[in-house]
Amino acid sequence: MAPPRNVVKIAVQMRDAVPQLIQLDQAKPLGAVLKEVCDAWSLTHSERYALQFADGHRKYITENNRTEIKNGSILCLSTAPDLEAERLLGGLQSGSREGRREALRHLVLLASDMTFAQEVISRDGLQRVGTIIEDGDDLGEVLALGLRAFLELMEHGVVSWETLSIPFVRKVVSYVNINLMDASVQPLALRLLESVTLSSPALGQLVKSEVPLDRLLVHLQVMNQQLQTKAMALLTALLQGASPAERKHMLDYLWQRNFRQFIYKNIIHSAVPLGDEMAHHLYVLQALTLGLLEPRMRTPLDPYSQEQREQLQALRQAAFEPEGESLSADRRRSLCAREFRKLGFTNSNPAQDLERVPPGLLALDNMVYFSRHAPSAYSRFVLENSSREDRHECPFARSSIQLTVLLCELLRVGEPCSETAQDFSPMFFGQDQSFHELFCVAIQLLNKTWKEMRATQEDFDKVMQVVREQLARTLALKPTSLELFRTKVNALTYGEVLRLRQTERLHQEGTLAPPILELREKLKPELMGLIRQQRLLRLCEGTLFRKISSRRRQDKLWFCCLSPNHKVLQYGDVEEGTSPPPPESLPEQLPVADIRGLLTGRDCPHVREKGSGKQNKDFCKRAFSVSYARGEEEASLNFIAPSNREFHLWIDGLSALLGSPMGSEQTRLDLEQLLTMETKLRLLELENVPIPEQPPPIPPPPTNFNFCYDCSVTEP
Repeated sequence: MAPPRNVVKIAVQMRDAVPQLIQLDQAKPLGAVLKEVCDAWSLTHSERYALQFADGHRKYITENNRTEIKNGSILCLSTAPDLEAERLLGGLQSGSREGRREALRHLVLLASDMTFAQEVISRDGLQRVGTIIEDGDDLGEVLALGLRAFLELMEHGVVSWETLSIPFVRKVVSYVNINLMDASVQPLALRLLESVTLSSPALGQLVKSEVPLDRLLVHLQVMNQQLQTKAMALLTALLQGASPAERKHMLDYLWQRNFRQFIYKNIIHSAVPLGDEMAHHLYVLQALTLGLLEPRMRTPLDPYSQEQREQLQALRQAAFEPEGESLSADRRRSLCAREFRKLGFTNSNPAQDLERVPPGLLALDNMVYFSRHAPSAYSRFVLENSSREDRHECPFARSSIQLTVLLCELLRVGEPCSETAQDFSPMFFGQDQSFHELFCVAIQLLNKTWKEMRATQEDFDKVMQVVREQLARTLALKPTSLELFRTKVNALTYGEVLRLRQTERLHQEGTLAPPILELREKLKPELMGLIRQQRLLRLCEGTLFRKISSRRRQDKLWFCCLSPNHKVLQYGDVEEGTSPPPPESLPEQLPVADIRGLLTGRDCPHVREKGSGKQNKDFCKRAFSVSYARGEEEASLNFIAPSNREFHLWIDGLSALLGSPMGSEQTRLDLEQLLTMETKLRLLELENVPIPEQPPPIPPPPTNFNFCYDCSVTEP
């Protein structure tokens, strides 16, 4: 019989005793369970004992967490948490260094348990551990154990970090600033100061004033990954606690000290793999640095600002040749408005375009940066588009404004830092002015995509969607440098984006799962037979073709069709405006058995004989010939299809007659459409049923087949 649901089978062990296998009734009070366990080992005073998990952090079992005990759990009988806390805190008062070390070592092991931590804190344990840290009599293992125990006890949130005294914080700061310090102490001291900075603004200011940035840079340059990580953690905590002005000043100072280059070369490209914690701090550093752009992003252009008006005029003058000085004021004003329109501003007064926030002045900063740092690319962009047809020109200013908004969204400019995110971009640390440099790459990408899409002004939003996808996909690859980003994003053409969209759509629909692909392969022969049948029926219906004279005059018509028995091609001239004649009235016939081959394009005799003009190139795409034997000579029947579709249908039909594969683009499209429709019809009954990637394994055969009935044996 199965045990009741609230009963679990567990093992309880104790040093120097035979383990007990018991059935623990979760409805029974924990004190009663403890008494039964102690009675089995002949132990008195069961209130002095407690149960702990034997593995992991040796968590004490209480009435609140006893539901975590599962079947097969192993528990151990140990001293009750209040008595253990009293014993270890007494050991901290020991005059012997070894006694304090052992007490601290056990305290560190148990401090992560909430039950034990509350007992220690209620007995002024934090103050006792803090005294060991503040006295600093031993700068080695004892101090490291004291810092670790203090951190573990504070992590429970029972005591606020704001209650720490200024002398205590200063003492911990001194451990960070000392040159010759035990390698195990400084990471713990940095971790403690990070928690202080994040939790208490007042004490955070104290840490900021006492720990110089140069000292943190020294710790970052030590080839100790743990020390580097904790130094970076304190640095990002100080930056988060600073005001925007202080943060800008601190970051400017760090960049002057080549902090960015050091991160790029010695941390990101270190031989040691980057840890999750360091990745998070690099993400925070990137977010805080990009956050410096937020004020410009939130500030609209001021039409009365002389500096901003000069920047706009500099944009115009960098793109267009200056006119003569003799122009009147009205004429000059009209010329400026026209040139700003050519630059891609939607209003004759560009200040109105830049009143939108975001991106505000950040868009102007990007345009000015592009014009100054890539002047040839800027001039080429503006002049190339201002000389296009009006409906095909890519507006530089409008594109720049929208692209700035797009980059701010992709890079989350101005958004608060996540507490767990790790998605930093390595190329951000490989380039000065990374945001503006990224814009320079993106604006040229936009112009390239605009031309690939052959876009008009009405397609502006569609182009921006494609550019967003190109940038987002490339950023997700985390390129390590701006040049690598430029190479990858330019390789992601509009056609490639469409292909990726199609592939992802098929994945979502499940059409690329191995069982579906296998089904499609089985359906192909049948569907290709349908397509072949349709092509031959189309040839039987026939088509009107135009004859091309030597002067390229298309003034005569002729009709060609396949006989119903698929044995003969029948053809002959017809008058324009008349309906297609019946096949039996056509004077000429070409037996299919006499056809030797099928030629297309420039291989056709009637195309080779003509020139290479533009009109001939158009005909070449739709030209095909049927070569056949006429006596001892080889002749050809030449065609110019009236449309590309008709060309594909006839090529496929003639290929089917000759026993060759039908390889036209139209066949591929028709086959894909039929496969999709037929697959969906076959899978209608499996809607919302997950299809496994692999078929289920075939079970092994039975050991014997005695269950089979032998029909050949007759019963007596």
